[in-house]
Amino acid sequence: MHTGPRTAATLLAVVYGISGLLCWFGAAAPMDDATPVGLLWALGALGLTAGAVLRSTAGRVPPWLLHAGVALLSVLIGVLAWRSATAVGVVGLGPALIAVSLYAAHFLPLPAARLHGALAVVSGSTGAWAAAPSNFLSAWIAVVVSVVVLTEVQGRLARQLRRAAGTDPLTGVANRRAWEEQAAGHLSRAARTGEPLTFAILDLDDFKEVNDRDGHRAGDDLLRELTAGWRRRLRRADVLGRYGGDEFVLCLPATDEAAAWRLMLALEETHPFTWTAGVAAAAPGDELATVLARADAQLYRRKRNRLT
Repeated sequence: MHTGPRTAATLLAVVYGISGLLCWFGAAAPMDDATPVGLLWALGALGLTAGAVLRSTAGRVPPWLLHAGVALLSVLIGVLAWRSATAVGVVGLGPALIAVSLYAAHFLPLPAARLHGALAVVSGSTGAWAAAPSNFLSAWIAVVVSVVVLTEVQGRLARQLRRAAGTDPLTGVANRRAWEEQAAGHLSRAARTGEPLTFAILDLDDFKEVNDRDGHRAGDDLLRELTAGWRRRLRRADVLGRYGGDEFVLCLPATDEAAAWRLMLALEETHPFTWTAGVAAAAPGDELATVLARADAQLYRRKRNRLT
Protein backbone atom coordinates (compact mmCIF):
# COMPACT_ATOMS: atom_id res chain seq x y z
CA MET A 1 0.00 0.00 0.00
CA HIS A 2 1.66 3.19 -1.17
CA THR A 3 0.39 6.27 0.65
CA GLY A 4 3.20 8.73 0.07
CA PRO A 5 2.82 12.52 -0.08
CA ARG A 6 2.22 12.54 -3.85
CA THR A 7 -0.62 10.04 -3.59
CA ALA A 8 -2.14 11.87 -0.63
CA ALA A 9 -2.00 15.24 -2.41
CA THR A 10 -3.41 13.78 -5.63
CA LEU A 11 -6.38 12.22 -3.87
CA LEU A 12 -7.04 15.43 -1.92
CA ALA A 13 -7.07 17.23 -5.28
CA VAL A 14 -9.68 14.75 -6.51
CA VAL A 15 -11.80 15.33 -3.38
CA TYR A 16 -11.67 19.10 -3.93
CA GLY A 17 -12.44 18.75 -7.61
CA ILE A 18 -15.44 16.49 -7.10
CA SER A 19 -16.70 18.72 -4.29
CA GLY A 20 -16.45 21.72 -6.59
CA LEU A 21 -18.40 19.97 -9.34
CA LEU A 22 -21.11 18.91 -6.89
CA CYS A 23 -21.42 22.50 -5.66
CA TRP A 24 -21.88 23.70 -9.24
CA PHE A 25 -24.44 20.98 -9.84
CA GLY A 26 -26.34 22.10 -6.75
CA ALA A 27 -26.21 25.71 -7.94
CA ALA A 28 -27.45 24.79 -11.41
CA ALA A 29 -30.33 22.67 -10.05
CA PRO A 30 -31.26 24.10 -6.62
CA MET A 31 -33.50 21.95 -4.41
CA ASP A 32 -35.27 24.93 -2.83
CA ASP A 33 -35.93 28.58 -3.52
CA ALA A 34 -33.76 29.47 -0.51
CA THR A 35 -30.76 27.42 -1.73
CA PRO A 36 -27.63 29.64 -1.54
CA VAL A 37 -26.91 29.53 -5.26
CA GLY A 38 -24.26 32.25 -5.17
CA LEU A 39 -22.38 30.51 -2.38
CA LEU A 40 -22.47 27.20 -4.25
CA TRP A 41 -21.05 28.80 -7.42
CA ALA A 42 -18.26 30.39 -5.36
CA LEU A 43 -17.45 27.21 -3.46
CA GLY A 44 -17.48 25.24 -6.70
CA ALA A 45 -14.90 27.60 -8.20
CA LEU A 46 -12.81 27.37 -5.03
CA GLY A 47 -12.93 23.56 -5.03
CA LEU A 48 -11.94 23.22 -8.69
CA THR A 49 -9.14 25.77 -8.33
CA ALA A 50 -7.77 24.15 -5.19
CA GLY A 51 -7.98 20.73 -6.83
CA ALA A 52 -6.07 21.92 -9.89
CA VAL A 53 -3.35 23.54 -7.76
CA LEU A 54 -2.95 20.43 -5.58
CA ARG A 55 -2.81 18.17 -8.62
CA SER A 56 -0.17 20.26 -10.37
CA THR A 57 2.04 20.46 -7.26
CA ALA A 58 1.36 16.96 -5.86
CA GLY A 59 5.02 16.02 -5.59
CA ARG A 60 5.93 19.20 -3.69
CA VAL A 61 3.08 19.59 -1.21
CA PRO A 62 4.42 19.80 2.39
CA PRO A 63 2.63 17.79 5.10
CA TRP A 64 1.26 20.90 6.83
CA LEU A 65 -0.57 21.86 3.63
CA LEU A 66 -2.37 18.51 3.55
CA HIS A 67 -3.57 19.13 7.11
CA ALA A 68 -4.66 22.64 6.15
CA GLY A 69 -6.51 21.33 3.11
CA VAL A 70 -8.42 18.74 5.14
CA ALA A 71 -9.28 21.30 7.82
CA LEU A 72 -10.52 23.76 5.20
CA LEU A 73 -12.86 21.13 3.79
CA SER A 74 -14.37 20.62 7.24
CA VAL A 75 -14.90 24.36 7.69
CA LEU A 76 -16.49 24.72 4.25
CA ILE A 77 -18.86 21.84 5.00
CA GLY A 78 -19.88 23.71 8.15
CA VAL A 79 -20.54 26.83 6.07
CA LEU A 80 -22.70 24.83 3.66
CA ALA A 81 -24.61 23.29 6.56
CA TRP A 82 -25.23 26.76 7.99
CA ARG A 83 -26.60 28.05 4.67
CA SER A 84 -28.66 24.93 3.92
CA ALA A 85 -32.36 25.67 3.60
CA THR A 86 -33.78 22.22 4.33
CA ALA A 87 -33.14 19.23 6.55
CA VAL A 88 -32.40 17.19 3.43
CA GLY A 89 -29.71 19.69 2.50
CA VAL A 90 -28.08 19.46 5.92
CA VAL A 91 -28.14 15.67 6.18
CA GLY A 92 -27.03 15.43 2.56
CA LEU A 93 -23.66 16.82 3.71
CA GLY A 94 -23.12 13.66 5.79
CA PRO A 95 -21.29 11.76 3.00
CA ALA A 96 -18.95 14.74 2.60
CA LEU A 97 -18.09 14.60 6.31
CA ILE A 98 -17.51 10.87 6.08
CA ALA A 99 -15.28 11.33 3.02
CA VAL A 100 -13.15 13.91 4.86
CA SER A 101 -12.79 11.69 7.92
CA LEU A 102 -11.91 8.60 5.85
CA TYR A 103 -9.29 10.56 3.90
CA ALA A 104 -7.71 11.81 7.12
CA ALA A 105 -7.78 8.34 8.68
CA HIS A 106 -6.12 6.75 5.65
CA PHE A 107 -3.37 9.25 4.93
CA LEU A 108 -2.64 10.95 8.25
CA PRO A 109 -1.41 9.60 11.61
CA LEU A 110 -4.24 8.33 13.77
CA PRO A 111 -4.04 11.11 16.42
CA ALA A 112 -4.22 13.74 13.66
CA ALA A 113 -7.06 11.86 11.95
CA ARG A 114 -9.05 11.88 15.19
CA LEU A 115 -8.59 15.64 15.47
CA HIS A 116 -9.70 16.15 11.87
CA GLY A 117 -12.71 13.92 12.44
CA ALA A 118 -13.61 15.96 15.53
CA LEU A 119 -13.20 19.23 13.59
CA ALA A 120 -15.46 17.90 10.82
CA VAL A 121 -18.14 16.92 13.36
CA VAL A 122 -17.93 20.20 15.28
CA SER A 123 -17.90 22.35 12.14
CA GLY A 124 -20.76 20.50 10.46
CA SER A 125 -22.82 20.32 13.65
CA THR A 126 -22.32 24.02 14.40
CA GLY A 127 -23.44 24.93 10.91
CA ALA A 128 -26.43 22.59 11.08
CA TRP A 129 -27.45 23.96 14.47
CA ALA A 130 -27.19 27.54 13.20
CA ALA A 131 -29.32 26.69 10.15
CA ALA A 132 -31.86 25.00 12.44
CA PRO A 133 -34.05 23.28 9.82
CA SER A 134 -36.72 21.04 11.35
CA ASN A 135 -36.57 17.24 11.67
CA PHE A 136 -32.87 16.79 10.98
CA LEU A 137 -31.48 15.90 14.42
CA SER A 138 -31.95 12.12 14.43
CA ALA A 139 -30.44 11.72 10.97
CA TRP A 140 -27.58 14.06 11.88
CA ILE A 141 -26.75 12.03 14.99
CA ALA A 142 -26.39 8.97 12.74
CA VAL A 143 -23.97 10.95 10.55
CA VAL A 144 -21.90 12.02 13.55
CA VAL A 145 -21.68 8.47 14.93
CA SER A 146 -20.66 7.20 11.48
CA VAL A 147 -17.88 9.78 11.21
CA VAL A 148 -16.47 8.96 14.65
CA VAL A 149 -16.62 5.18 14.19
CA LEU A 150 -15.31 5.11 10.61
CA THR A 151 -12.43 7.46 11.46
CA GLU A 152 -11.30 5.19 14.28
CA VAL A 153 -11.72 1.93 12.35
CA GLN A 154 -10.08 3.17 9.14
CA GLY A 155 -7.28 4.88 11.06
CA ARG A 156 -6.40 1.73 12.98
CA LEU A 157 -6.58 -0.40 9.84
CA ALA A 158 -4.41 2.01 7.84
CA ARG A 159 -1.82 2.11 10.64
CA GLN A 160 -1.66 -1.69 10.74
CA LEU A 161 -1.32 -1.92 6.96
CA ARG A 162 1.42 0.72 6.86
CA ARG A 163 3.31 -1.09 9.60
CA ALA A 164 2.99 -4.44 7.83
CA ALA A 165 3.95 -2.98 4.45
CA GLY A 166 7.07 -1.33 5.87
CA THR A 167 8.36 -4.09 8.16
CA ASP A 168 10.62 -7.04 7.43
CA PRO A 169 8.52 -9.99 8.66
CA LEU A 170 11.51 -11.99 9.94
CA THR A 171 13.41 -9.41 11.99
CA GLY A 172 10.79 -6.75 12.64
CA VAL A 173 13.04 -3.92 11.37
CA ALA A 174 12.17 -1.67 8.43
CA ASN A 175 12.19 -3.32 5.03
CA ARG A 176 14.14 -1.83 2.15
CA ARG A 177 11.35 0.36 0.76
CA ALA A 178 10.34 1.76 4.15
CA TRP A 179 13.95 2.33 5.18
CA GLU A 180 14.74 4.21 1.97
CA GLU A 181 11.70 6.46 2.46
CA GLN A 182 12.73 7.34 6.01
CA ALA A 183 16.40 7.73 5.09
CA ALA A 184 15.56 10.03 2.18
CA GLY A 185 13.52 12.19 4.55
CA HIS A 186 16.44 12.44 6.98
CA LEU A 187 18.78 13.27 4.09
CA SER A 188 16.53 16.12 2.92
CA ARG A 189 16.29 17.45 6.48
CA ALA A 190 20.06 17.32 6.95
CA ALA A 191 20.55 19.21 3.67
CA ARG A 192 18.23 21.97 4.92
CA THR A 193 19.58 22.23 8.47
CA GLY A 194 23.24 21.33 8.05
CA GLU A 195 22.89 18.71 10.77
CA PRO A 196 25.36 15.79 10.46
CA LEU A 197 23.92 12.55 9.09
CA THR A 198 25.75 9.27 8.66
CA PHE A 199 24.80 5.99 7.01
CA ALA A 200 26.20 2.54 7.69
CA ILE A 201 25.94 -0.76 5.83
CA LEU A 202 26.37 -3.95 7.87
CA ASP A 203 27.17 -7.17 6.01
CA LEU A 204 27.24 -10.47 7.92
CA ASP A 205 30.43 -12.52 7.51
CA ASP A 206 30.02 -16.12 6.34
CA PHE A 207 26.28 -16.12 6.90
CA LYS A 208 25.81 -18.65 4.10
CA GLU A 209 27.86 -21.16 6.07
CA VAL A 210 25.37 -20.95 8.93
CA ASN A 211 22.51 -21.84 6.60
CA ASP A 212 24.51 -24.62 4.91
CA ARG A 213 25.76 -26.10 8.16
CA ASP A 214 22.81 -25.64 10.55
CA GLY A 215 19.85 -24.99 8.25
CA HIS A 216 17.76 -21.96 7.39
CA ARG A 217 15.96 -22.00 10.71
CA ALA A 218 19.26 -21.42 12.48
CA GLY A 219 20.01 -18.61 10.04
CA ASP A 220 16.65 -17.00 10.75
CA ASP A 221 17.23 -17.25 14.49
CA LEU A 222 20.63 -15.62 14.08
CA LEU A 223 19.15 -12.69 12.14
CA ARG A 224 16.53 -12.14 14.83
CA GLU A 225 19.13 -12.29 17.62
CA LEU A 226 21.46 -9.87 15.87
CA THR A 227 18.81 -7.27 15.09
CA ALA A 228 17.30 -7.52 18.57
CA GLY A 229 20.71 -6.82 20.10
CA TRP A 230 21.40 -3.92 17.75
CA ARG A 231 18.03 -2.31 18.41
CA ARG A 232 18.70 -2.26 22.15
CA ARG A 233 21.82 -0.13 21.54
CA LEU A 234 20.29 2.24 19.00
CA ARG A 235 18.59 5.53 19.76
CA ARG A 236 14.93 6.15 19.01
CA ALA A 237 15.85 8.38 16.06
CA ASP A 238 18.15 5.81 14.41
CA VAL A 239 16.61 3.83 11.55
CA LEU A 240 17.66 0.18 11.11
CA GLY A 241 16.58 -1.65 7.98
CA ARG A 242 17.12 -4.96 6.24
CA TYR A 243 18.51 -4.22 2.78
CA GLY A 244 19.07 -7.73 1.54
CA GLY A 245 19.33 -11.30 2.77
CA ASP A 246 22.25 -10.73 5.15
CA GLU A 247 22.83 -7.01 4.64
CA PHE A 248 21.47 -4.29 6.93
CA VAL A 249 21.55 -0.51 6.76
CA LEU A 250 21.52 2.21 9.39
CA CYS A 251 20.50 5.86 9.12
CA LEU A 252 22.02 7.83 12.00
CA PRO A 253 20.69 11.41 12.36
CA ALA A 254 22.77 13.99 14.23
CA THR A 255 25.79 11.66 14.00
CA ASP A 256 29.18 12.21 12.40
CA GLU A 257 31.50 9.44 11.16
CA ALA A 258 33.51 9.24 14.38
CA ALA A 259 30.36 8.76 16.45
CA ALA A 260 29.08 6.23 13.93
CA TRP A 261 32.22 4.11 14.32
CA ARG A 262 31.87 4.21 18.10
CA LEU A 263 28.34 2.92 17.64
CA MET A 264 29.62 0.13 15.37
CA LEU A 265 31.94 -1.00 18.18
CA ALA A 266 29.03 -0.97 20.62
CA LEU A 267 26.91 -3.04 18.25
CA GLU A 268 29.69 -5.61 17.85
CA GLU A 269 29.50 -6.27 21.59
CA THR A 270 25.88 -7.42 21.40
CA HIS A 271 26.59 -10.78 19.69
CA PRO A 272 29.68 -12.91 18.96
CA PHE A 273 28.81 -13.43 15.28
CA THR A 274 31.02 -11.21 13.12
CA TRP A 275 30.02 -8.72 10.49
CA THR A 276 31.69 -5.95 8.50
CA ALA A 277 30.53 -2.36 8.33
CA GLY A 278 31.03 0.51 5.94
CA VAL A 279 30.24 4.07 7.04
CA ALA A 280 29.76 7.29 5.09
CA ALA A 281 28.64 10.74 6.18
CA ALA A 282 26.24 12.67 3.98
CA ALA A 283 27.80 15.57 2.08
CA PRO A 284 26.06 18.58 0.51
CA GLY A 285 24.31 17.57 -2.72
CA ASP A 286 24.35 13.86 -1.91
CA GLU A 287 21.54 11.62 -3.03
CA LEU A 288 20.77 8.52 -0.99
CA ALA A 289 22.26 6.19 -3.60
CA THR A 290 25.47 8.25 -3.68
CA VAL A 291 26.20 8.15 0.04
CA LEU A 292 25.25 4.47 0.26
CA ALA A 293 27.66 3.71 -2.57
CA ARG A 294 30.49 5.27 -0.56
CA ALA A 295 29.56 3.24 2.50
CA ASP A 296 29.35 0.07 0.40
CA ALA A 297 32.76 0.72 -1.17
CA GLN A 298 34.31 1.17 2.26
CA LEU A 299 32.64 -2.02 3.49
CA TYR A 300 34.21 -4.11 0.72
CA ARG A 301 37.60 -2.47 1.21
CA ARG A 302 37.46 -3.55 4.85
CA LYS A 303 36.40 -7.07 3.84
CA ARG A 304 39.35 -7.35 1.47
CA ASN A 305 41.73 -6.05 4.13
CA ARG A 306 40.55 -8.76 6.52
CA LEU A 307 41.31 -11.42 3.96
CA THR A 308 44.85 -10.21 3.28
